[in-house]
Amino acid sequence: MTFSIAARCPRTGQLGVGALTARPAVGKLVAHVHADGGAVATQATPNPFLAYDGLPLLHEGRSPQDVLTVLLARDPGREVRQVGMVDRQGRAYAFTGSRARHWAGHHTGPGYAAQGNRLVGPETLAEIVRVFEESRELDLAERLVRAIEAGEEAGGDRQGARSASVTVIGDEPYPIWDVRVDDAEHPAAELRRLHGVFREEVLPTIERLPTRDDPMGEAARQALA
Repeated sequence: MTFSIAARCPRTGQLGVGALTARPAVGKLVAHVHADGGAVATQATPNPFLAYDGLPLLHEGRSPQDVLTVLLARDPGREVRQVGMVDRQGRAYAFTGSRARHWAGHHTGPGYAAQGNRLVGPETLAEIVRVFEESRELDLAERLVRAIEAGEEAGGDRQGARSASVTVIGDEPYPIWDVRVDDAEHPAAELRRLHGVFREEVLPTIERLPTRDDPMGEAARQALA
């Protein structure tokens, strides 16, 4: 009951997932991103172990197709699953089970996997992909927000929309962006508003946090000066 896109930015190497659904808390249920592994969206009837077991295998260098082939083979509920996966190299793979709610399908391209189920039709997914592909010059978080907006405007979930999220990770284990709308009448519009708040008030703080290469961080450096 969801559409999502898991992606990697070829310019920055950032990894992320954007998603929208008719139920609350899509970010908690669908989006899984790890700086050393990749990005995974698991939906329809979600199986979080496709992400929890898949990300360490991606970290080992195995391809998304190889990882999902192995994990789905041992998942007895695979025909009601839907999952998209992208690794740190931008390799992408997606799977839609034969019993995912109609309309259901997926599309992969260089650096992304887009998938949706219980959509009004394939035009929703096509619009998500079009907008994402045509915004390559923008940062990944903005591209994901635009893709979510496009998907909702193109019909989205047949039962409406209630929650939306964008998660993006760079080189560090903590997210650069983690913007969630867990319960709203117009979640894509609220996600856009919160994206602006986050950019102005939260992102500058995150950019001054400690990193592996700079254990003090710019904020502490300025505080101690």
